[in-house]
This record gives sequence, C-alpha cells and structure tokens, in this order.
Amino acid sequence: MSRLGNLGHRLHRGEVAYDFVGKRRLWYGVSILITLVAVIGLVVNGLKLSIEFSGGAVFTTPKSSLSVSEVQNKIAGDTGSSTAVVQKLGTGSLRIQISDVGTAEAAQIQSKIATDLGLKSQDINEQVVGPSWGQEISNKAIEGLVIFMILVTIYLAIAFEWRKAVAAVIALIHDLTITVGVYAIVGFEVSPGTVIGLLTVLGYSLYDTVVVFDGLKETTKDITKQNRFTYSELANRSLNQTLVRSINTTVVALLPVAALLFVGGGLLGAGMLNDIALSLFVGLAAGAYSSIFIATPLVADLKERDPEIKALKKRVLAKRAADARKAETATDEPQDADQADDDEEAEGAHPAAAGAVSGQRNQPASRSRSKNRPSGKRR
Repeated sequence: MSRLGNLGHRLHRGEVAYDFVGKRRLWYGVSILITLVAVIGLVVNGLKLSIEFSGGAVFTTPKSSLSVSEVQNKIAGDTGSSTAVVQKLGTGSLRIQISDVGTAEAAQIQSKIATDLGLKSQDINEQVVGPSWGQEISNKAIEGLVIFMILVTIYLAIAFEWRKAVAAVIALIHDLTITVGVYAIVGFEVSPGTVIGLLTVLGYSLYDTVVVFDGLKETTKDITKQNRFTYSELANRSLNQTLVRSINTTVVALLPVAALLFVGGGLLGAGMLNDIALSLFVGLAAGAYSSIFIATPLVADLKERDPEIKALKKRVLAKRAADARKAETATDEPQDADQADDDEEAEGAHPAAAGAVSGQRNQPASRSRSKNRPSGKRR
C-alpha cells in the first residue's frame, strides 16, 4: 500500500488526525488575507472584459511571421482612442481585438490594418459585437450566477440544514472572489469561457463540500445522546476521514486543467483555453481549500451556538473533568498503600525507632495450656 493510502486508512480509523476545526481562527485569518489581496487587485487593476461583454471588433489575420510587438507598433495609429490587444494564435495567425468600436468604425480600422500589414482587406476576418449585445451577455451571466447560488442554498438547506447551506455559500463566494481577483491581477480577459469556467468551478467546490458535509451528517447522528465528544471534535474527525479523498479528487482534476492552461494556452496559444483553464485551475485549488479550511469550521462555529450543542459541550467537559479527578485519586491511593507497607516494615525492622519500650519482654501465656490440665505440682 502506498504511503498516502496508508495515511488515508489511519485518518479514517482515527489513529492520526490534524486539528483543522480547532485551529479555525488561523484559517479564517489566512482566507481573509487572500481575499483582501484579491479585492485590492480587482479595485486597482479592474477586469479586462472581452468584446463579448464590452462590445467591439475582432480582426483575425492569415498566418504571419510578424511578432506581437511588431504588429502593435504598425497598427498603433489605426485604432484611434481605442486600445488594441494583439495575440499570436497557435496556427501562426494574429488576433487583434479592439473594444468600444462600432460597425462603421470597424470597417475603416480593418482597411488601415490591412494596409499596414501588407494584406488584402478581404483576407482579414472581421467580427463586430455591439455594446448592447455585450451588456445583455453580462446581465445574463450575472443572472445565471445568482440563480445558481439560490438553487444551491435551497438544496443544501433541504438536504442538510440551513447552517451548512450558509457555510457552503460563504465558501463559494470565497472561491469566486479569489478567482476573479486572480484574473484582475494577472490581466487575463474575462470572456464567456471564463463564465463557463467559474460555474464549473463552483460545481467542483460544491462537490467537495457536500462530500465532507455528508460524512459530518453521519458522524454527528444522535450526537446529543453521548457524552464523549463535542460537535467540533466530531466535525474534525469527519473532515480527517475525507481528507485524502478530497486531496486525490482535486489533484486528479487539476492535472488536465494544468495541461490546458500551460500547454494549450501557453505553448499552443489558444486564447479561449486560457480563459477557461485559468478560472478552472484557480477555482479548483480555492474550492479544495475552502471545503477543508472554511466550510466545516464555519458549520462547527454555527452549530456550537445551538443550545443543545452548548449543553452537550458542558456535559462532555464536566465528564472529562470528573474522569480526570478519578484518575488522579486512583493514582494516589496505591502510593498511600505502598507508603503504609513501607512504614510497617520499618517498624518491624527498627522497634526502637517506632517508639517501642526497651527492657525485659513479657512472655506470652502458653496457648497450649488448658484449664483442666494439672499444674504439675506435687501434693
């Protein structure tokens, strides 16, 4: 059996465990710090929206030997006040994206680009997206995200309870904020592929969280009928039992996504793969983190405010204190008995030290003498 498999069996049997729930304040602090960095990056840099959201034009040229920097220098004066984003595709062709331009202006820009690059105007593929259509796409994406969150909350509240639903939604918002913040810091475009990736990420994150919650539901069944463990302790045990499974599923999911991001997007230059793969890669890692370090500790915090769980915690702590006192008493009693035996031995070995009177000893009466036995005197 592999070392990781052996660790998984030991975690499941409770032979080893890491106190995730007990150290939840540490994880809360780390999550808040990461989220603040993501929010600051979002505020400072903002999101770089693709033309599907902002509106604009995309020009695709035939295969060219020109580099990205050379193309940017050649067409610098062709786009007016708009900024052109040039990208080299895997086929060797060039993708030139210009935001906030209309149909008439796009035709003029296409003609200028063709002249500067030494191409025919009809050889350049043009795609124009109006700003109203882009705004509609943005609204639809936000509506889809909100509907997804509402349905997730309702499902978790029915399948488990409202506390777990709240914890899962907070974990999902945490994952979404980090992913969007990374997009703002890195400078990748937010395209419809990004939205698809985000929704997929939320599904993966929810899957990990539901696996942990299902184990927690079984572990804490009839919890108030026992006095051995608190809710937080059982929650931590359930989390440790599913830890290796969560790690394995996350690693297996990250491997193909990493191939899409670094090979498909980085080496082959497929722009759409970059949009989807980055959101998947960051979101999967954040989802695995939140399901372990955020969701379950939050459930424990919320549950321990319940009066029954509070009473259970008091009973458990009182029982442990009583058991500790009994153990101390049981440990002290053999020591007292041994000390008494030592004193008795000391008294037998040293009668004078024990307070015995020195002098002639009185002979004890003979136990074999009977009342009817003659004294032995002659008459």
